[in-house]
Amino acid sequence: MKKLSARRRHPLAAVVVLLLALAATGGLYTAFAPASKAKADESAQSLTIEEGKKLYEVGCASCHGAGGQGTTDGPSLVGLGAAAVDFQVGTGRMPAQQPGAQVPRKKVIYTQAEIDQLAAYIASLGAGPSVPTKAQYSPEGADIAKGGELWRTNCAQCHNFTGKGGALTHGKFAPNLEGVQPKHIYEAMQTGPQNMPSFPDTVMPEKAKKDIIGYLNAVNGDQTKNPGGLELGGLGPVSEGLFAWIFGLGALVVVAVWVAARTAKAKKS
Repeated sequence: MKKLSARRRHPLAAVVVLLLALAATGGLYTAFAPASKAKADESAQSLTIEEGKKLYEVGCASCHGAGGQGTTDGPSLVGLGAAAVDFQVGTGRMPAQQPGAQVPRKKVIYTQAEIDQLAAYIASLGAGPSVPTKAQYSPEGADIAKGGELWRTNCAQCHNFTGKGGALTHGKFAPNLEGVQPKHIYEAMQTGPQNMPSFPDTVMPEKAKKDIIGYLNAVNGDQTKNPGGLELGGLGPVSEGLFAWIFGLGALVVVAVWVAARTAKAKKS
């Protein structure tokens, strides 16, 4: 009986063993779970880059080179970054239909998932601006007045006072920004596509870009009220008055000439 009593375990021994087992399991999870997650993320990113490379070889390599180094038909894409790809392909400018002074916006032929894959591949060739987050480009909370001031100082010379666009030299032009997604406007400021200068964060902070997008949304949004009159690119009443003066005066001159001719003919008869 004494030997049996000596071998009998304490009632709390099973609880202690269970707690130790749980602690050991938790320790193993803590040790291996982050590494497993990081490895899974790395594998997913590698797969995305690989798929992007396949899309690039089919739709882009003929102009930009097999490794993105550029050719006589297209510039180098090394160091361009994901934001430039998301802008160019996401607005339909790329792939380009034909070379020219400027590539216009057209129908998008890739899905957003494919654009993300292309962007990942180009980003892997060299560091560049990344695709902005919604918090960066959303017009919510923007200072519209400050955005208007920044717009008139940095952008209106080419894009007009309300973003209606305008002509540049040698067949180039500043496109109309009405209906353009805020993300693409932000990316254009980041990367400086085609004839546009770039405005990195060191030159124009994130908040300033957000304010500009807020201004454009305010003057061209669905809720914007138009008091009437011809827009004429949003230049305002001065241009409208000049338009009326030139064409109105021209019409009066034509009428005066016609009346004088009819009067002279009547006198001869």
